[in-house]
Amino acid sequence: MSSITIVKAHIDHLEDLVPLFDGYRLFYKQPSDKDGARQFLIERFKNKDAIIFMAYDNDKAIGFTQLYPLFSSVSMQPMYLLNDLFVDANYRGKGIGEALINRAKQLCVIKNNKGLTIQTAYDNPAQHLYKRLGFKEDKDLHFFWSNK
Repeated sequence: MSSITIVKAHIDHLEDLVPLFDGYRLFYKQPSDKDGARQFLIERFKNKDAIIFMAYDNDKAIGFTQLYPLFSSVSMQPMYLLNDLFVDANYRGKGIGEALINRAKQLCVIKNNKGLTIQTAYDNPAQHLYKRLGFKEDKDLHFFWSNK
């Protein structure tokens, strides 16, 4: 019998997280780069500029979500950007993504944050999950400037 747990990741989880993070990037059609992923994640832990929750099935890492802190000047409240959500393909459809999102929502409640915003690809099938969990599609106009 499997036992799914959600934990707040720290540097000791790095080697469990790297293949999941690499898988997340592959999903978004980026080349595999485990060394780059490791360095990126080390920086997140070192700088304490992200919160990562990981899902485990017993001792096997099967998914993660990464939150970045943001602030709303209009409401003068902190919030989180749920930037990354990934579940191993063998575990999809089993409520793991929902459990990770619910843990992020719980953090917002505990910290009395405004809420969560999600950035995702326009064709990501997880949008159905987000809507089911109470997220509303933002119809505001979004712009992005890139220096590359």
